[in-house]
Amino acid sequence: MGNIIAIVGRPNVGKSTFFNLLIKDRDAIVDATSGVTRDRHYGQSDWNGIEFSVIDTGGYIENSDDVFEEEIRRQVQLAIDETDVIIFMVDVVNGITPLDEDVARMLRHSTKKVFLVANKTDNNQQIAFGDEFYRFGFSVYCISAINGSGTGELLDDVVKEFSATEIEQTELNLPKYAVVGRPNVGKSTFINALLEERRTIVTDIPGTTRDSIYTRYNRFGFDFYLIDTAGLRKKGKVHENIEFYSVMRSIRAIEDCDVCFLLIDAVNGFEAQDANILRLIERNKKGVVIVSNKWDLVEKENNTHKVFEKAIKEKTAPFTDIPVVFTSAINKQRVLKALEAGQAVYQNRSLKITTSKLNDVMLPLVDKFHHPSVKGKEINIKYITQLPTPFPAFAFFCNLPQYVKESYKNYLENKIREHFNFSGVPIQIFFRKK
Repeated sequence: MGNIIAIVGRPNVGKSTFFNLLIKDRDAIVDATSGVTRDRHYGQSDWNGIEFSVIDTGGYIENSDDVFEEEIRRQVQLAIDETDVIIFMVDVVNGITPLDEDVARMLRHSTKKVFLVANKTDNNQQIAFGDEFYRFGFSVYCISAINGSGTGELLDDVVKEFSATEIEQTELNLPKYAVVGRPNVGKSTFINALLEERRTIVTDIPGTTRDSIYTRYNRFGFDFYLIDTAGLRKKGKVHENIEFYSVMRSIRAIEDCDVCFLLIDAVNGFEAQDANILRLIERNKKGVVIVSNKWDLVEKENNTHKVFEKAIKEKTAPFTDIPVVFTSAINKQRVLKALEAGQAVYQNRSLKITTSKLNDVMLPLVDKFHHPSVKGKEINIKYITQLPTPFPAFAFFCNLPQYVKESYKNYLENKIREHFNFSGVPIQIFFRKK
């Protein structure tokens, strides 16, 4: 976990097409999530059983060529500082451009593994045009992002970089919580409110990725690892483009944790950027508590928190079974209540239901509301079991799993949530042939 690929290069070389190729063609399709800045996208993929996150750093549409080139340099620097593997994409149609040379110069000075990908080699004749890029000093992979040719060999070599990475484990089998969210919502203040008295904090322990820091928190009956995403680590050379930087850190933290505290700004409400991060949490099947911070700045009337909570859950739909805690980190109000909610979500995520109880509860509900017939065929669910996964996942065995509709799947998930406490935890449902 924690493996991140960044696709960098000038616009119009096919970065987005390659990104879409990576995150589709999977057993479970993950749609592109619009990033926190325009034209950046974040998704998940896997190859040979190794999962990784993919960042399409995107193109830039600016009026000034100088500003345009500066943005390209900035995104490359971010990729160098914050990702594991860099895919430097060029294209054989336009050949080497001055901007390609500029990007290559930056990447040669980095210690990160760089794969130079010559795109738009749509036929064997064009592959020869890729030879000119060897002058950059990287191995060249000729691919066609539009039809997928050449990508298998590339990904075989990319995932070797991940599988070769040493994974360090934390000392104890404790819950791992991450504080995530867009910039300026109070993540650093929230963490500082927890870690103010350093006497009660055990020494920092290296986490499961090379750059993460796990800080053990052992106070007030809580004992867990806090994954730093907001201020405990140095930002290195990155001083600008905070949005992009924050999301890359958040991706790592989400992948490495059990439960996320998704901090939002109570004054601004639940915004599109918050929804993007929530979708990343869902796709990684992590628990989540929404922490509406800066509650002290909100003018209140009767039941104001209920109105705010309803508005938040309207924007998180269909995943509305999420605890919401209203805090003021700067005043240390309800910070411990947020921890209590996180602890409950952690327990919910590990909840196991016996097969007999699951069938006793769910089969009568299936009989009460049958799946509509499809092409004149009845769909009969005979048996249900919980799968042995780190997150709640259920297999429904039936005669025609390929015909089960998404709406009925949502019905079953809602019924599971009604009868069992999976608050704050994404659920996966699979239909298998009986």
